[in-house]
Amino acid sequence: MDDAFPEPRLGDRSLFPELAAAAYLNHAGVSPPSLRVKRAVTGILDRYAASGAGAVMASLALRGRLREKVARLVAVDPLDVALTSGATHGIQAIALSFPWRAGDRVVLLSGEFPGNVTPWQRAAELFGLEVVFVPVAAFERSAAEGLAALGAELGRGARLVALSAVQFRSGLAMPLAEVAALAHRHGAELFVDAIQALGVVPLDARAADVDYLASGAHKWLMAAEGAGFLYVKRARLAALRPALAGWLSHDDPVSFLTRGAGHLRYDRPLRGEASLFEAGSSSALSQAALEAALDVLLGLGIPAIQAHVNRYLDAVEPPLVARGFTSLRAAEPARRSGILSLVPPAGVDVVRLREALLAQGVVTAIPDGAVRIAPHWPNAAAEVERVVAAFDRALRA
Repeated sequence: MDDAFPEPRLGDRSLFPELAAAAYLNHAGVSPPSLRVKRAVTGILDRYAASGAGAVMASLALRGRLREKVARLVAVDPLDVALTSGATHGIQAIALSFPWRAGDRVVLLSGEFPGNVTPWQRAAELFGLEVVFVPVAAFERSAAEGLAALGAELGRGARLVALSAVQFRSGLAMPLAEVAALAHRHGAELFVDAIQALGVVPLDARAADVDYLASGAHKWLMAAEGAGFLYVKRARLAALRPALAGWLSHDDPVSFLTRGAGHLRYDRPLRGEASLFEAGSSSALSQAALEAALDVLLGLGIPAIQAHVNRYLDAVEPPLVARGFTSLRAAEPARRSGILSLVPPAGVDVVRLREALLAQGVVTAIPDGAVRIAPHWPNAAAEVERVVAAFDRALRA
């Protein structure tokens, strides 16, 4: 780490001196950038300001480093990682490039974030597919019930299952390995939207036998919008029909710009690795932010971050339940993430509640009517007393 800034420590927000909130609890929405992230962005911007096109080689080197760090995060090979503009870009890439046949069935979860529904619905319209839904509520009641419901749908035939690693409203961590095994047993493939998991929940995509995985950088990864990545299991790559390919998708795409005459060709094959989905220019600024954020997260260790966040949630959950809130957090620790969502007591207007909390410097979110509390590694346990007091004042208001 850089000596110019404080060393990252769990429960210490010294790297966030500009953060106005007394308790920022919306990392499942958008995370504020640290000083390290801000410095990385201004550094690459300064490089472009000083040398223009001369900064491109540094940006290409950044892409290589970033693929390696992303690969460490999800325990895969860097050759199987493509850098994207965000989770939706990665979902769209597979939804539009999958080798569909008319009449194929796609299994989704009702209750999912729309980002992992709309691209599949669009693919269904374009390719003549059938979209079917399994209720996420079945998984929230128990993993066994959810897997049984999914298995029943897969038994009717399906080509692909798409779900989130962590549910955005309840915070439920999904049983990915079990879902993958079930899907594969029925001849289907598994796509995972990991944006609510990565950065706070350890995820080994290879061990879970996930086929495709996408994420964005601005939530738990604590970087900035405009960056993300897509993982493609190597055994699945050859069957894809890349619909988002561009000039950088080819082997040796830039030699005609650097080696003189005679190298401009249109017949170069597409790359035989996931980076073929990196079709053109991308946000070097957002990628620099993501690299700096990953350095912090990987340095602290995702298991340590998960334990820290859940200690915070363990402290804040009981007093709020005692005040009449209904917790949606899973009882089993293995099914928890970094999210605590609570349904307010009867008669409490959740919109006004959120506004009253915000007025006291406590930042939360209210997805589909639940109060979502999502702390991260900089949140200190000492905040909890203030958060509970803010809820008391908000309820009175």
